[in-house]
Amino acid sequence: MLILSGFLTGLLVGLTGVGGGALMTPILLIFFGFAPTTAIGTDLFFAAFTKIVAGGVHHASGLIDWQVLKRMWLGSLPASGLTIFLIKDFDGLLQTDLLKDAIAYLVVLTALGILLQGHLQRLGKKFRINDHESFKYFQPPLTVMAGALLGVLVTLTSIGAGALGAVFLTYLYPLRLHPARLVATDIVHAIPLALFAGLGHLLIGHVDFLLLGALLLGSVPGAYIGARLSSSLPSKSIKLILALVLIIVSMKLLLI
Repeated sequence: MLILSGFLTGLLVGLTGVGGGALMTPILLIFFGFAPTTAIGTDLFFAAFTKIVAGGVHHASGLIDWQVLKRMWLGSLPASGLTIFLIKDFDGLLQTDLLKDAIAYLVVLTALGILLQGHLQRLGKKFRINDHESFKYFQPPLTVMAGALLGVLVTLTSIGAGALGAVFLTYLYPLRLHPARLVATDIVHAIPLALFAGLGHLLIGHVDFLLLGALLLGSVPGAYIGARLSSSLPSKSIKLILALVLIIVSMKLLLI
């Protein structure tokens, strides 16, 4: 069941860039009963290795925007390091139900981000066209700030790098990042961020390597298949289904 869960999640990651944290962490909590800290720490490595496979396929297709990535990493990696530093001093707080509830609310936010992505792109495009100079002026610092917010969220909960990252990039780069390029750039941004945050959790003792191995047995082929199919399948329909699944999962998390 762990291998199957890894495969299905990897498939979604390859198709949409979403699911590494928003889906896998709740699955580990709800269906397999892992502690939140173990689920988060293990899922960060799971997401990183899964997205390496998907990112490699997208890189071979020349879809990654490296300038946008550098801006995102400038915010996300330092923010992740600072968050890890704080986690070491307040590790006891992460053992409470507060963390589980925070994961549930972030999953809901992820689902809403997926549903509103098209609207935000139209809003960003309108701003980009009507106020070109202001938009270009604020674009780099806002990208760094978006990265910093993702760095905190991903390090604390393993959630956010996929859907929320895509939402930020959709608004900030409405003309530059077409759907396939957006997915590819969003996936690659998450790789060093998840690895960096995962190493921090590893030092604290939050990673289960047997669990990680089982998940990767499924997710690696799943991510490869998903990335290969990403340009040929109807992404809107897939994202709508994924958003509905995430809402159901978040409700379940709040009830356990």
